[in-house]
Amino acid sequence: MTEIQAVLCGYYGKGNGGDEALLVSMLEMLPPQVKPLVLSATPRATAKSYGVKSYDRMNSGSVVRALKESQVLILGGGSLIQDATSLRNSIYYGGLMGLARQFGLKTIAIAQGIGPVDQPLTRWIAKQAFSNCMALSVRDPASAALLASWELDCVMAPDPVWSMAATPVPAIASIPSPKIAVTLRSHPKLTNERLETLTTALVDLQAATGSHILLVPFQPTTDLDLARQIQSELTDNSQVVTLTDPKQLKGLFQGVDLAIGMRYHSLIMAAAEGCKCWAISYDPKVSKLMTEIDLPGWELADIPTDAATITQAWQQHLETGTALSSQSLQTIRQKSIAHKDLLSEAINQIQLQSPD
Repeated sequence: MTEIQAVLCGYYGKGNGGDEALLVSMLEMLPPQVKPLVLSATPRATAKSYGVKSYDRMNSGSVVRALKESQVLILGGGSLIQDATSLRNSIYYGGLMGLARQFGLKTIAIAQGIGPVDQPLTRWIAKQAFSNCMALSVRDPASAALLASWELDCVMAPDPVWSMAATPVPAIASIPSPKIAVTLRSHPKLTNERLETLTTALVDLQAATGSHILLVPFQPTTDLDLARQIQSELTDNSQVVTLTDPKQLKGLFQGVDLAIGMRYHSLIMAAAEGCKCWAISYDPKVSKLMTEIDLPGWELADIPTDAATITQAWQQHLETGTALSSQSLQTIRQKSIAHKDLLSEAINQIQLQSPD
């Protein structure tokens, strides 16, 4: 069977555990006849970690070379086209997809979380980018509804990280229960006052339950200092855990009793490994996830101002709350395979259309 080279683009090589997990998931989904070429912020590290060809995502010469060498561009999962943070990402990915089509490549978008696209320019970029895809899948109902409003067909299925294999972390597994994992990230709405309240609540929760608290920076460049700051207020029965392997990052949650998370993929990983979860939403994608799988939690702007109220809510969920049932998890994982099936169908179609 003829080999196809596919350019994979996403928020790769930035040290974000969730986006690296999406890359691992994308690589696992690729049909065997597809050779991946990953655009990355750190191409050497990406090549070494995953055994793939990788070029610098911000080097125009490298990007053009990647496109000239390939037959298809795959926009790999995540909230890549949105204006919640800035327009830059939308312009980058939309422009890259347009450039790929100019070079004659087919474009595919997999496991997208589209939006918010409140600004007219972002909406135009999104509509242009997705209208020209030969195959398109999304990970949430809101994204599917947006595409439907543009009369675009798509497959909707849970985020592929739900079904990514996890690697156990023995050093974490050996820690006595109860274990609580905390994944916070810096954000303008996480003010010093709110951070102090959350930290006090964690200190009191640890004292009340005797828990071992794991501070997990999902993107160390932005989260590590925050994790260290919180850990300095806790007892010795706590630690900062920094992992770069996405499968280990997911495996860390095996045997964890409660995950308190802001990071979208930290909540998916924890829930997938059978943890009780408490969400703190800083972004619509986290709020959507809370609704979809019925996660308790708060919007970041609505966190209680009284630390005791927070501690009480966390302690009650730790003691009496429930994780997703094994049946629910099995259903979610099975549904997430739809991304892989769509990708395989698209690649087969490309091969059928290619000259011998």
